[in-house]
Amino acid sequence: MPAAALTTKRVSRPVLLDLPYAPLEKKALPAGRPREWYVNHNRRLKAMRLAIALLDSGVHLPNQAKNTTIRSMAEEVGIHPPSDITCHMVRALMRYSR
Repeated sequence: MPAAALTTKRVSRPVLLDLPYAPLEKKALPAGRPREWYVNHNRRLKAMRLAIALLDSGVHLPNQAKNTTIRSMAEEVGIHPPSDITCHMVRALMRYSR
């Protein structure tokens, strides 16, 4: 099989909502922190994005947000499937959003 046939096509991310404002400009993260800090920071951002998407889609209670529901929302939004820890963080954010 030729190498060109093995490449994957880049899929554009679906847009859930038209935002009434321009997205914020990305800034570089501060240098010199331990690697674990960056991992936790990115995990919190991902959990926040997923919690917002779930709340917008009508999933309002943490017990409605099973790992499979959260992972299918991640696929719909266009981000990598979250780990079990991130799914737990999503439910915690939803718990405190009420």
